[in-house]
Amino acid sequence: MGNVSGKTGNGFTYEGDYQPPSAGRVHWTATFRHNGDYAGMRHGCVHNLPGASAADLDEAIKVDIESTWTDAH
Repeated sequence: MGNVSGKTGNGFTYEGDYQPPSAGRVHWTATFRHNGDYAGMRHGCVHNLPGASAADLDEAIKVDIESTWTDAH
């Protein structure tokens, strides 16, 4: 299992976990906070990642987390 954290474009911080790639897919779950207060949770799956480097994997997960959170509001 891997960890990911960051800040979304609309000011929410997140911490998440993801499963290692399997068949080119990565499943992730993230918890969001705003000013330290719980704001919600989301989960998702990134496809087409066979053989992705650790940096590419991290970036793809962060982009999907950002999209999932900001497009939901």
